Amino acid sequence: MSTLVIIGTQWGDEGKGKIVDLLTKRAHVVVRFQGGNNAGHTLKVGGEQIIVHLIPSGILYPETLNIIGNGLVVDPAVLLEEKEGLRKKGRFQKDEQLLISDRAHVIMPYHKIVDQGREKLLGKAKIGTTGRGIGPAYEDKASRMGIRMIDLIRPKSLQQRVSRALVEKNCIIEHCFKLPPLNADRIVEEYAEYGRKLAVHITDTSAVLQARIEKGNHVLFEGAQGTLLDIDHGTYPFVTSSSVLAGNACCGAGISPNRVDKIWGVVKAYSTRVGEGGFPTELTDELGTRLREVGAEYGATTGRPRRCGWLDLVILGHSVRLNGLTGLAVTKLDVLTGISPIKIATAYMSNGKVLERVPSNVADLEKVAPRYSELPGWDEPLGECRSFEDLPSNAKHYVNTIENLTGVPVTLVSVGPAREQSIIRKAPF
Repeated sequence: MSTLVIIGTQWGDEGKGKIVDLLTKRAHVVVRFQGGNNAGHTLKVGGEQIIVHLIPSGILYPETLNIIGNGLVVDPAVLLEEKEGLRKKGRFQKDEQLLISDRAHVIMPYHKIVDQGREKLLGKAKIGTTGRGIGPAYEDKASRMGIRMIDLIRPKSLQQRVSRALVEKNCIIEHCFKLPPLNADRIVEEYAEYGRKLAVHITDTSAVLQARIEKGNHVLFEGAQGTLLDIDHGTYPFVTSSSVLAGNACCGAGISPNRVDKIWGVVKAYSTRVGEGGFPTELTDELGTRLREVGAEYGATTGRPRRCGWLDLVILGHSVRLNGLTGLAVTKLDVLTGISPIKIATAYMSNGKVLERVPSNVADLEKVAPRYSELPGWDEPLGECRSFEDLPSNAKHYVNTIENLTGVPVTLVSVGPAREQSIIRKAPF
C-alpha cells in the first residue's frame, strides 16, 4: 500500500496542481476529494499551459485513473466543458480515464443565483466567493436537500428532488433577489441531458478506490484550496465551504484513515491570498506588486489579482499541526530571486503579547503585528537548478530555515513553472 495526500498549507494557490502533475507519473490513481470548480490548478507541460478546475491533474497521463470523489460538488456543465477542452488539446482521449462518485453532489442553477445574490446583498461585508454556487450546494447537502450525481441518471428522482428544492429556492429568488422564479421542468430537462453525457463516468468510486489500494496501486489524493480556507480551522468566515484538511481525504474519497501513508503540504516560498480576510504579512507596497507580477499571482479560476506578502510560519505551523505533515513541497522559490533581505514571520505581537498560534477570531488576526526574522537573499537565477546542491547558498539556507523551524523535512523544491524545474529530495512512493 502506498498513498500520498497533497494539501495546501496557506490560503490556496500554493502550486498544488504542478506538484500533483509532477508526482502523478509515479501514481496509478489521482483523487480529488473536496471543493468544486472554485479551485483551479494551472499545469505547464511542454510550454503549454493547461488549467483544470474539477478534473484531477492526473488527466494529462493517459494510463492514470482520475477520480472525482463524493466530497466534491460538481457543476456538470463546467465538467463537460472542461472535458471537451482537454480533448481539443489532445488530452483525455479515453472515457475510462475519469470516474465520478455517484454520491458527489451537483451544483444547480439556483445555487449560483443564491451565491451571487447573497454577496450583492452583503456589500462591503461580502465573503469574496467565486459566485459559482459552491457554498449553497454544500448547504443543501447538509440540509439533506441536495441532488447527487446518481440523480442525474434517474430522471424520476431528479424531477422529485428539483421540484422539492424549488419550493424554497424560488421563494428566496423572488422575494430576496427580486428575480423571476426558475422552472423545474426546464432544469430537469437540462440536467438529465448532462446525466446522459456523464453516465459513462458515474459509479461507486469508493469501492473502485478500495480495490485499487488492495492491489498495491500508488494513489495520490489531490487537495484544493488551502488549510487557512478550511471551514472549521481556517480564517472563518473568509473560508471555503468544505474541509480541506488531509483528514477529509478519507471522508471525501471514501477510504478509512489507516489507508493513508504520507501527507505532504505545499507551501509557497512567500504568502498569497485571494478575497477578503486577515493577512498579517501582506505587502501593499512596491515589493508586494513585484511578487505579484514576477510570480504571476492572478487566480486561475477568477483572474483576480492575489494579495502578496512574506512567508508566515505561524500560518504554516498551524497547517503542520492540523494535517500531520510528513513532508513539505516549497514552490516558487525562484520568485524571491533579487530580493534581500527576505523576511519570515515567526510569531505575532498582540497587545504587547507574543502569539505563536493563529487566533480563532478573524478580527484578532487583522490586528496582530508580525514578528520577523531576516534572511539574506540571492541574485542568481534558479530556473536551471536540478539538484538541491545547485541552489545558491542563501537559497539553500532559506529552505533549511523553513525545515528547521517547522520540524518537517522539505521533500521537494520548485524553481519554476515547468515539470523539469523541480527538485525532488525524497521519493513520494
